[in-house]
Amino acid sequence: MSQQAAPQRGGTVWALVITSVAGFMAALDNLVVTTALPSIREDLGGHLEDLEWTVSAYTLTFAVLLMFGAALGDRFGRRKLFGVGLSIFTAASAAAALAPGINELIAARAIQGVGSAIMMPLTLTLLTAAVPAAKRGMAFGIWGAVNGLAVASGPLIGGALTEHVSWQWIFWLNVPLGLALLPLARMRLSESYGTGAPLDFTGTLLASGGLFGIVYALIRGNIDGWTSAPVLTGLIAGAVLLAGFVRHGIRAKNPMLPMRLFRSRAFSAINAASLFMFVGMFGSIFLLSQFLQGVLHYSPTEAGLRMLPWTGMPMIVAPIAGYLSDRVGGRSIVTVGLALQAVGLGWFALVLSPDVSYAAQLPALIISGIGMALYFAPAAALVMASVRPSEQGIASGANNALREVGGALGVALMASVFSSQGGYESPRAFVDGLEPALWVGAGVVALGAVAAGLHPRRGSAGGGASVASAEERVPVSV
Repeated sequence: MSQQAAPQRGGTVWALVITSVAGFMAALDNLVVTTALPSIREDLGGHLEDLEWTVSAYTLTFAVLLMFGAALGDRFGRRKLFGVGLSIFTAASAAAALAPGINELIAARAIQGVGSAIMMPLTLTLLTAAVPAAKRGMAFGIWGAVNGLAVASGPLIGGALTEHVSWQWIFWLNVPLGLALLPLARMRLSESYGTGAPLDFTGTLLASGGLFGIVYALIRGNIDGWTSAPVLTGLIAGAVLLAGFVRHGIRAKNPMLPMRLFRSRAFSAINAASLFMFVGMFGSIFLLSQFLQGVLHYSPTEAGLRMLPWTGMPMIVAPIAGYLSDRVGGRSIVTVGLALQAVGLGWFALVLSPDVSYAAQLPALIISGIGMALYFAPAAALVMASVRPSEQGIASGANNALREVGGALGVALMASVFSSQGGYESPRAFVDGLEPALWVGAGVVALGAVAAGLHPRRGSAGGGASVASAEERVPVSV
């Protein structure tokens, strides 16, 4: 039987602070490594595929274990498992800082992803349990702004620490934050539970194996050849395992991701939009941070600063977007945001050259930043409003998983396009690869805008709306 903690006035602020800082740490480690990649490659060695795994080892384990992490929290206690995930993440951050080689760094990043997978989906469910329904839109807006701050400061913090201290400090930074949050979470967060359903080990293995196979194939495709046995095996086996995961979600009694949720157009639309958004955004940031340093010869700090008009915009716009979602609904805000993000990436591709000025890049960065900021908070509110309270852990895990899947796929897909058309040999070669990759990213994000536009108006209420089951909120037919 589901047990939900009633919102407690005294605990609302603490819940917002603790979950926002934890979300900041997890989101920061998605992007903090990007501006450090050239220094990591110089210090530890490695090729493009190693740099991809430095990013994707985190996002992939994060993605494939998110729903399992949410299920663990629902069954054994969200506060308790939040502490477990935070402990794993903090310890793995220290291991990444101490890594003596690229393989050890990739392994530590994978363990970081495990910790984040347990911790991150529980931030929204713990916050939802602590905040009164009428104020959730604003709370989600603040939570989204802090996550936006992580996106904004990731390249800048990574660049500044890499340039002025060492790249290892991008990981040491998590250790004091994690150690401070652990006792606060135990003392200030209320315990809550979900459905208490049995853990879905079969679904976890199917999703993990399927996604790993596809990402592995995308990363190795241009290296080993798209018709090579390892790449074809990854693609085929990954597709078969993911098909098995879908079938399992339809037929199993207690799957970690019930496929019936996708009969709701609201749930399907916002999750498709999230997947496409992160494919385009992560892949673009992965390549553009290297472009700014390797082609335009900015220092890591200078590169991080110059990305702020894009990555920093959520700090300003996300709370406003969360407020507006309570008033006019999140559907139109998310749709406009993704459309602007697609326009920004396309604009960047149009002005790209080995000696492009920063002034020419600036409009694309600003448009992309506003678009990304308009997406974050309303998307979170739409996800949490599309399911019943006892399934919010599942919904949060599914949405965060699809975002991280999008990030891993985006890095693999756009790096594959980049390496097939260009490379690191010269500034011209880099631009030759980056331009088509950005067009791919723009196209994928545009698909996300289309998906968001399919979200039903009736299901687009913000966080203040009463939460019902997916079947009760929207028509079953798509």
